[in-house]
Amino acid sequence: MPRKAGPIVKRPISNVKKVLAVASGKGGVGKSTIALNLAFALALLKSPNTSSRLRVGILDLDVFGPSIPTLMGLRNVGEPGLTESGAIIPLTNHGLPCMSMGFLLPSIAGEDNTDTPIVWRGLMVQKAVQQLLFDVDWTMNGMIDMPPGTGDYVGAVIVSTPQDVALSDVRKGISMFRKVSVPITGLILNQSHYLCPTCTSPEPQYLFGKPDKFRATAHRLDVPILGELPLVQGVSTSADGGWPFVLGGGTEAEKNGEGGRQWKEAMSTAAESVCASLGLH
Repeated sequence: MPRKAGPIVKRPISNVKKVLAVASGKGGVGKSTIALNLAFALALLKSPNTSSRLRVGILDLDVFGPSIPTLMGLRNVGEPGLTESGAIIPLTNHGLPCMSMGFLLPSIAGEDNTDTPIVWRGLMVQKAVQQLLFDVDWTMNGMIDMPPGTGDYVGAVIVSTPQDVALSDVRKGISMFRKVSVPITGLILNQSHYLCPTCTSPEPQYLFGKPDKFRATAHRLDVPILGELPLVQGVSTSADGGWPFVLGGGTEAEKNGEGGRQWKEAMSTAAESVCASLGLH
């Protein structure tokens, strides 16, 4: 007979006022890249009360496949330091602090630890998640939380692509969050269409299907659409290069044409909507 367990006791995360989960029901839809760029888009906003920029951090709770070290340009930088009280100090790049399981993994034979496998199960995973949530010194920083673990969230952003198989998992993910009383801040459609960057008047090409079903799903579930992001080569290039696409400009922006402009504009709009939803405006 399984033992009866009581309700999960909610614990606050020290020095964090708002927690936003960026998630999906399916892997490979780009939620890590979107979480990264959304965090920076939020960090570029200013508080109307203080006129200072919002303080934002990123916590990567993907224990088995952490990607924030690569996306933030922080691969193989060594283990993070500790405060006098033993709390983990987040690593910072591009002016934004972050923490990930990837910073705590040992390397194999002195090589890159990106390929170090994690074969933990059950309590070991739970302990790792709790350490990342509660033993990190987020002093003076907010947090964008990626794949959801334990904790008290004030909102969730669900990422999808246009395919039916992704939308099916989105519906399940929304149902899961609602069952645990986490409000759905909105949906983001990734790779919604493609715009030729060298064409004079590019027409949208729906490589993975038109967004009609995505929009119908959002309407039926009464969830706002935060943005529809086109497929842009520069987004992949920036992710592999370790910097957020929203910070790019100059010749890099010109190479990505209208699609790159739309991508940044949609991400900025999504950040504004998230900010308003979380009560930061």
